[in-house]
Amino acid sequence: MKLQSLRALLAAVETGSLRNAARKLGVSQPALTKAIRELELELGAPLLLRSNTGVATTAQGRVLVDRARTVERELAAAVDQIRQLSGEMVGSLHVAAVPLALMLLVPEALRTFSASYPGIRLRIDEELYMAQLTRLRAGEVEVCVGPVPAGLPAGELVIEPLMPIQMVVVASKYSQHAKARSLAELADARWVFTGTSADAGYATHLFAEHGLPVPRASAVVNSTLGLVALISGGDFVGLMPRQIAAHPTAAAYMRTVPVQEGPLRAEMAAMTRPESTLVPAVRHFIAHLSRAAHHFGGLEVVG
Repeated sequence: MKLQSLRALLAAVETGSLRNAARKLGVSQPALTKAIRELELELGAPLLLRSNTGVATTAQGRVLVDRARTVERELAAAVDQIRQLSGEMVGSLHVAAVPLALMLLVPEALRTFSASYPGIRLRIDEELYMAQLTRLRAGEVEVCVGPVPAGLPAGELVIEPLMPIQMVVVASKYSQHAKARSLAELADARWVFTGTSADAGYATHLFAEHGLPVPRASAVVNSTLGLVALISGGDFVGLMPRQIAAHPTAAAYMRTVPVQEGPLRAEMAAMTRPESTLVPAVRHFIAHLSRAAHHFGGLEVVG
């Protein structure tokens, strides 16, 4: 199976047509069509569905496309790593970070890292921690910056602690729930969970930590902005980092609910796959994240 043929298939899928794929790769359309046809003959299965409107993958094609993308990422990473190990700090680094990390740590880390290694092209994505872990495991990002998940298998990821986090209960400043003094008083509140499902919300961990039944999620959002919008605009309750809740933009519409159980405590960390720790750019970026955490006093215990 030739790498050029795999790239032809990827280009066809990404552009939606054989003509556009050929233009993207700088080859003739007959040459590109021949490369894909050779793959189909080698595998004994159709990979693309061709029509007047373009191309789409078959079930077999989707399997190969997914693997081909992984191969291309790994090859690009290998080239970067070899060049960096030879002292040439060039290439790319893909980072996923939760909103709190983007607010506090990433700007300072980017400032110092980019000044030291201008040849490294950085891409930063905002991701909730469950989504970013999925992408890290799939090799789509090299570094995740977010809370350390509970129940992580030993040795699966390399974890560099950065700073403690306090997830506090928040409600609209006009909500009756803003006066609550215990989690029990909020058991029947309309909770907003952040995550990919109602089972992944921080509130699940907070209530379970205190031996209380987990409340039902009235809504699930996949962004901090969505959480702020729902809580500030309605009679909802949720959890968010203390620093975000205290930000003037959020504090104008909501307040921290002083429950006697206190906040949910977690730890922000930089997480990588074990093989990524061998990449110089990854090691250097995490070092700059650690310095940014120290800059903000992140390693001191917050009361």
